[in-house]
Amino acid sequence: MSTEPLLRLGGITKSFGAVEVLHGIDLDVERGEVVCIIGPSGSGKSTLLRCVNFIAPPTSGTVVFDGVEYPPPTEHHWVPLLGRSEQRRLTRLRAEIGMVFQHFNVFPHLTAEKNLTLGLRHTCGMGRGEARARALAELDKVGLGDKADQYPSRLSGGQKQRVAIARALSLDPKLMLFDEATSALDPELVAGILDVMRALAAEGMTMLVVTHELRFAMEVADRIVFMDDGLLVESGPPERFRAPTEPRTQAFLSSLKGVYV
Repeated sequence: MSTEPLLRLGGITKSFGAVEVLHGIDLDVERGEVVCIIGPSGSGKSTLLRCVNFIAPPTSGTVVFDGVEYPPPTEHHWVPLLGRSEQRRLTRLRAEIGMVFQHFNVFPHLTAEKNLTLGLRHTCGMGRGEARARALAELDKVGLGDKADQYPSRLSGGQKQRVAIARALSLDPKLMLFDEATSALDPELVAGILDVMRALAAEGMTMLVVTHELRFAMEVADRIVFMDDGLLVESGPPERFRAPTEPRTQAFLSSLKGVYV
């Protein structure tokens, strides 16, 4: 197995028009590591995740994932301009980096099972029977084995998020990105999603997690990263964040009134 980081971000910037929201982010994520990103709203956390799998391609800098370098695009509308081999490479990148969004992003016109089998058939080339078996197995892992034939309109917010997690996991990703996966849920549903994420961490899944759940970050993360104003301000093991050294980190955690300890 390679000793290189699974993910290496070098000098990542991201601009929207004239506004630069990420200012040269350098970040490595080791294989099997859980990295939680915290920080105030508008600090660039979600944008950084979207740069990792090129949902929002970085303006400059490089993404090196599993030993393959993905440079930023040279054109604004770049995907149609890529050659067929480059498009396949980008599709493979997105299959190997699973992402779970804040607002579920499940397909409302498809059952829970078909939300999974769609990607398995079109991205992985599985046959109908093999895709169904994988989908049912992944739904069972997140506690939804009995909801496979339900449409999202019949599922709670927590169940929709579990479908989204199962869908990402069904492609057997090497890295999972979680973008505030619990922030759109009612408080009573948050614990169930965090339990699923804890189980993934315990199984050795490499995870990059944007979260406002500080207790979860302190408990599960191997490393916590604090971002503010598009910059990586402070990084280290959870214990460091009981007595952070950077004034901006101190101010942010103080504003949470002890939630994280």
